[in-house]
Amino acid sequence: MSGPVIEVKDERSERAYIVYVDGAPAGRAEYLMRDGRVVFVHTEIDDEHKGLGLARKLVRYALDDVRSKGELLVPICPFVSAYIQRHPEYDDLVDHDLSMQFKRRRGTSDVD
Repeated sequence: MSGPVIEVKDERSERAYIVYVDGAPAGRAEYLMRDGRVVFVHTEIDDEHKGLGLARKLVRYALDDVRSKGELLVPICPFVSAYIQRHPEYDDLVDHDLSMQFKRRRGTSDVD
């Protein structure tokens, strides 16, 4: 017996990477484009699909896609920020200067 078919796509018109399970949307990583950077602002998995590891697959795909396009990112979303901290091989994608600007504007000590 095989498991569900999981696919992730960058739906630029929705400004989100969307994870699909058996063809139906199951979650999203929303982003904005600012100063030529991909700013990840929110990641969410639908309740009925939580616990399947979809958020990790979604974010890994999104980060790999950002890398393949030669872009940089700003991880405002707590999940994306934590994922990068756990997977330092993605740290080179982070625009640390712009991240600091966002932190100062928000008055926080962490990007997430």
